[in-house]
Amino acid sequence: MNGTRITDVMPEPGVVRGDSPAGIHEARDTARAFTGSLTPAPGSGAVDTIVLVVSELVTNALRHGGGRYTLELSAAPDSVTVAVSDTNPAPPRERAPDLEGGGGGFGWHMVRRLAGWLTITPGPGPGPGKTIYAVLPR
Repeated sequence: MNGTRITDVMPEPGVVRGDSPAGIHEARDTARAFTGSLTPAPGSGAVDTIVLVVSELVTNALRHGGGRYTLELSAAPDSVTVAVSDTNPAPPRERAPDLEGGGGGFGWHMVRRLAGWLTITPGPGPGPGKTIYAVLPR
């Protein structure tokens, strides 16, 4: 195509608020719909990775972040940003994965490995809490 590039189309940010385990499914569906609306669309491996990071961050927000979360998805030409806010100001804590079947300890390790860039900021808003930003390649 002689160096011509299809114009990237950036949809409106996808936002989900949740306070129950049922919200995890909604967050994953929103991530799939959001990535499916991008032009050019990310490959299936990138979509699966984005959905996994969304699932892990939302699950951790419910379990360890005060029981409520806000997920916001946004895109740039080469990346997707997953931002999950919760009401607990404490940063995520690494722990040894439970290999005896009790569950837990894997999510934060996975998110750290999969994200191209990861940061934690105070907030949102004037109250306590934090927002975790994970930037993933498209």
